[in-house]
Amino acid sequence: MILNRIKLAVDRTIAAFSVAVMIALVVCVVWQVFSRYVLNQPSTLTDELARFLMIWVGLLGAAYTVGAQRHLAIDLLAMTLPPRKQALFSVIINLLIFIFAGSVIVTGGVKLIEKTLSTSQVSAAMQIPMGYVYLILPLTGIIMMFYTLCFISNGLKNMKNYEAGAN
Repeated sequence: MILNRIKLAVDRTIAAFSVAVMIALVVCVVWQVFSRYVLNQPSTLTDELARFLMIWVGLLGAAYTVGAQRHLAIDLLAMTLPPRKQALFSVIINLLIFIFAGSVIVTGGVKLIEKTLSTSQVSAAMQIPMGYVYLILPLTGIIMMFYTLCFISNGLKNMKNYEAGAN
């Protein structure tokens, strides 16, 4: 299915980008420690950049976790249901995640970006617009919404398969 191929490409892209961000984060922290304790001249830029990269890697990790369905879940109730109802339960849960990601993460992220860009808020050390830092919010929200659409689609197919098998 085309949706699964797109999901695989998104998975690989997020994984590669997360690794790159994590490498940049480690380099920033190592340079910060080196410049502070060896050169006795702490770098102000790397401290702020490391903080921003930590935000990005955390949110990318959250989106990747949603896509891998490895987020924290209590499935005690779902496991007691028959397969068709488990599929329905999965569709409902993913629909709720979709609504949350769209209404809170994407919409809230866009509003935050608009507000910080309209007020010309910049970071203290790097002097970059904070809207660029907050860009990760709607981006990861959209990725989460895409993943949940994939899972809803699969869940609906599973429901049809269980229904056809029951007849």
